[in-house]
Amino acid sequence: MAFLGEVAEPRLADAQAAARRVRAHRCDLRLEEARYWRHNRIVWVGPRETPAPLAALAEDLQRELEAEGFRLDARPFQVHITLIRNAHSPRGLPALPALDWPVREFLLMRSNIERDGARYEVLERYACSA
Repeated sequence: MAFLGEVAEPRLADAQAAARRVRAHRCDLRLEEARYWRHNRIVWVGPRETPAPLAALAEDLQRELEAEGFRLDARPFQVHITLIRNAHSPRGLPALPALDWPVREFLLMRSNIERDGARYEVLERYACSA
């Protein structure tokens, strides 16, 4: 939804406050196709189009984070699930059977970079309303 980059420990409370102000709605995320991002060598899956509730959530969250003084990436939001990092450019990716992933919450995560890769830690969960 939003990438914050390096955040000093005291600023985490500001990110949490911003996320708490957002009202998200439940939806299903249809995972329809696999893709490869050459610029950061990631293989991912996602929908052909972002569901409206997720687009609204991303927009509202970004607005609230900016109100707290966070500087965000200017690239448009692309809902996805990362499968492989540091992937070699594939010759092709297989077709996927459509899968609906229920979205019932969003999370504030911290990535800790370690010798053998990133470890992700959930800092806070935010429920989506019906």
